[in-house]
Amino acid sequence: MQYRIMMTGAKQTFLTRVLEKKLQDAGFDCEFVNWDVDDINSNWKDTVLVVMYLEEGLKPGEEVLHYLTDKMADTDDMMIVIGEKDDCAYVCDHFRNDLIYRTFYRPVNNDEFIRAVTNLLKKIESGEFKKSILVVDDDPNYLSLVREWLKDTYKVSMANSGLQAIKWLGKNKVDLILLDHEMPVTPGPKVLEMLRSDSETASIPVMFLTGKSDKESVMQVVALKPEGYFLKTIGKDELLHNLGEFFAKHKM
Repeated sequence: MQYRIMMTGAKQTFLTRVLEKKLQDAGFDCEFVNWDVDDINSNWKDTVLVVMYLEEGLKPGEEVLHYLTDKMADTDDMMIVIGEKDDCAYVCDHFRNDLIYRTFYRPVNNDEFIRAVTNLLKKIESGEFKKSILVVDDDPNYLSLVREWLKDTYKVSMANSGLQAIKWLGKNKVDLILLDHEMPVTPGPKVLEMLRSDSETASIPVMFLTGKSDKESVMQVVALKPEGYFLKTIGKDELLHNLGEFFAKHKM
């Protein structure tokens, strides 16, 4: 997969053309876009990295910064900022820290810049920046189905019992647990109790998976105060949409 890089600035200059050519020679799809919300929006498709190039004394307007702030928060795309120290600090202050991958102060070391971009895109390709989800269910067919649905968007791990999940969490970190409510031996509510009694796992968000949709069963699930629950009849698109909304609400 070829990742797209958007370089944006007040105007295209000799120096931005040099960097753009360096990126293209390194095998990256890169295009320069002016600081214009409509132009940025129309050229956003498939972008995974924004390179903000700041000419001395020139800064993007608040409208552009607000657009990029919202857009990148939604997509979790990353940014590299290039410019004078004060100008870089001004731009970086508008974004979540985890969205700014690097800053380069001018004059830029082109080889170091290309290495930084290459390393970032390798990390993206390996899934390093993906949110991680542990799916816990005693039904192997359902585990495989959910993994297939989620694997392109999230790092997915699986456990076929509550005890296996507890053991796995002793050595691994995760951003969310999807936990089957009705499991033999150690049912979901018991697993949740065990998780919340351990300081290492107490803060991990848990959403229940349940095959029962009657009011009484749903109320029993809700009474345990998980982050939410999904009926097992949920489809792929709805599940991905709801998970996306959950992570959007829980960003730092």
